[in-house]
Amino acid sequence: LVPPVFITNRLAAQLLFHQQMLTTLPSCYICNTGPLRKLTTSVSHVLPVSDDGGSTAEIVRVIGGPAVGDIRSRCLRLADDRDEEAKAVKCLLAHRLTGGSSEDAKLEWYQIVEGRHPLWGGVSEPYKHMIRAFLVHFQLQILSQVTREFNFKNGSIGNYFFAGARTFFRSLESAVFLFSRVARIPEGSTVLPAICTEDIITLGAELEDGTVIKGQNNISHPDSDHSNMGGEETGPSAVDKSDQYQSLSSPIRRVFYLSREGTGQEHEVSPPPNPHVLLDIQRADAVVYGMGSLFTSICPTLILDGVGEAIAVRSDIPKLLLLNGSHDRETATCGCHDGPMHASDVVQAITDALNRRNCRQGTSLKHPPSAYVTTLVVPYDGAIEVDEAALELLGVSQVVEVASVADADGRVLFDAEELVQTIGHALYGTGLLPCVVNGISHGNSIGVSNGSSNGNNGSIGGSSNAINIS
Repeated sequence: LVPPVFITNRLAAQLLFHQQMLTTLPSCYICNTGPLRKLTTSVSHVLPVSDDGGSTAEIVRVIGGPAVGDIRSRCLRLADDRDEEAKAVKCLLAHRLTGGSSEDAKLEWYQIVEGRHPLWGGVSEPYKHMIRAFLVHFQLQILSQVTREFNFKNGSIGNYFFAGARTFFRSLESAVFLFSRVARIPEGSTVLPAICTEDIITLGAELEDGTVIKGQNNISHPDSDHSNMGGEETGPSAVDKSDQYQSLSSPIRRVFYLSREGTGQEHEVSPPPNPHVLLDIQRADAVVYGMGSLFTSICPTLILDGVGEAIAVRSDIPKLLLLNGSHDRETATCGCHDGPMHASDVVQAITDALNRRNCRQGTSLKHPPSAYVTTLVVPYDGAIEVDEAALELLGVSQVVEVASVADADGRVLFDAEELVQTIGHALYGTGLLPCVVNGISHGNSIGVSNGSSNGNNGSIGGSSNAINIS
């Protein structure tokens, strides 16, 4: 059996349609990338636990603990919905309460937790009793907080179930395991929190002008009525990542973890990484850093002690960086030149995170960019400038352009089918996939389904495992 592949970032939304995976495929370690299940059945998705926006923030504010929103979202994206009950369970756990009044949201919640809501239709009684048990436990945790009133507006039922399981088991990993089974994630796929803890995890960003922003949501998608230094939200709003936000006062220099009550760099802490993450990197067949918010989705995993060392030492595997098709608040400015970040700046930011450059805790590394990124994969006609000369100077000489599509807002995205083929070819080129893409036979055959949202499944034959870190 070939060892696993290490892949990074959030490619789930685009590749989720390719859900069928064979049991003889390469191992993948994925940082914030979604369903590469077309390439392997053994996929580990590694996600940060610092998300503090939307209903996640309300859960953390009232009952504490790490944020589970990103993990819940990934579990649902990977969930098997090929039969009616699986679809009903997925629909229930993906449901959000009304964003109207807090009282209306509470009444809807009571209907669900009491088992009277239409969402329970299609869920068998044994399944229903098991899910309700953890929703009831979550409700008890809320009621026990006599000094804090919980606001149910825009609340995620999946987040509530997850929080109920975590507080019942007093273990984040146990809650992830249970949620994975309830959501029917395919055998071999695992979702790993980047950090295993029962404490609140807070992300901070240091800007080039010395300003420190506290909180992932304040860095990436701040609420218009809250300051960027954070504050308790008593009326959670849905996080709309398509919104346009005011530019940062200065480019982001780095992100780091803060102590619970900390507000500045002097309160920087270094939580240990999930040991399973490091083990999976050691067994990986490739590393893929996927799409997503650069500083708040990918870097929070990469800055952890041991991750840079584990990836750098794997000089025997391909390491692919999937470039976003558009800019966001985090990449709209750059500390090295005027204007938004270029492709080389993104590569350098990944390198700085893995090298833990400018950190005040622990030891920094000095590995070159080529130790972490061997291939840059870019969408055709993307908004981020691909400065190949600068990339060459960084040691990244292989740039692969992939066909793209536009979303409803006109933003450029990878064509899912073409992207899967590109990653498959990269693995085939290293001997990890003794098969083909789109009928070009090299032994076993590879069938790729289209990238539409009709839920059709496809598969790629081969021999690898995957880890997805979001």
